[in-house]
Amino acid sequence: MKTIHAVFENGVFRPTQPVELPEASHVEFEPRLIVEPGTTPSLDDVYSALSRRFNSGEPDVAARHNEHQP
Repeated sequence: MKTIHAVFENGVFRPTQPVELPEASHVEFEPRLIVEPGTTPSLDDVYSALSRRFNSGEPDVAARHNEHQP
């Protein structure tokens, strides 16, 4: 079995390199999201967001749960 890397764009998986398969081949795969380094928030980002939320004075933080997403 060979791993094929692809990008999902406009509802279609587009391979990032040539794929050697007969035209109109049916394939089965399980997509696995690849996270690029640096795109995951660091602990500093998380602590900064939590600090801003704590210092906001807002008693109902559940109502503003998306406001401080890093």
